[in-house]
Amino acid sequence: RPALNGSMLFSDIQPPQPMKLASLLTEKQVILDMDADGHWAAIVELVESLDQQNLLTGEEKEEVLLALQKREDQISTGIGSGVAIPHAFSDKIENVVAIFGRSEEGIEFEALDNAPVKFILLFIVPKKDYHLHLQTLAAIAKMFNNCDIRKQLEHATTAAKILEILDSNPTRPEGGRVTQRLY
Repeated sequence: RPALNGSMLFSDIQPPQPMKLASLLTEKQVILDMDADGHWAAIVELVESLDQQNLLTGEEKEEVLLALQKREDQISTGIGSGVAIPHAFSDKIENVVAIFGRSEEGIEFEALDNAPVKFILLFIVPKKDYHLHLQTLAAIAKMFNNCDIRKQLEHATTAAKILEILDSNPTRPEGGRVTQRLY
C-alpha cells in the first residue's frame, strides 16, 4: 500500500540468515598448531592450506591473497583477546570458503590490543553475499569475545573437538525481524 507521501509503507523483512560457522569447516580446515609466527605468514599458511585442499584454484588463491593483503593494509583484523578474523571478498568463488587456525605460542598480528593471536578464522565470501558477510562477521566476533569459548578452543586436542565447540556456540546475530522502509 502506498503511504501518504507516495512511498511504500514500512514492512517487516526477514534478513538473510547468517552462515553457521561450523557448517563452513571440515576437520581438514582446522589447523591445530600453526607454523607461522608472523601476521602475513599466518594468512599465507591458511590460504596455502585451502589451496592444497583444492578449496581454491591457483587463480582464486592469488586474488584472495591480494584482497586479504589490501584488507590487512587498512587495519589488522586482529580484533583482540587473541583472535583474528581475516576476511575478503571474491568475484571468483561461488560459496564461502573458511579455515580455522590455532597457535599455541601466539602470533604477532598487530591486533587492536597488541596481544599475540592464538585463534585465526579466515574466510572468503563471494561479493554477491556482502550483507550476509557483515552479519556473520559481527556474530563471529561476538562468539570469540566469550572467554569460556576461547578457553575451550585452547584446550581442544582434536579438530573434531574444535568443530564441536564452534557448532555448540551460536554464530547468529541476536534479534529477529528487521523493519525497513521500502522506496
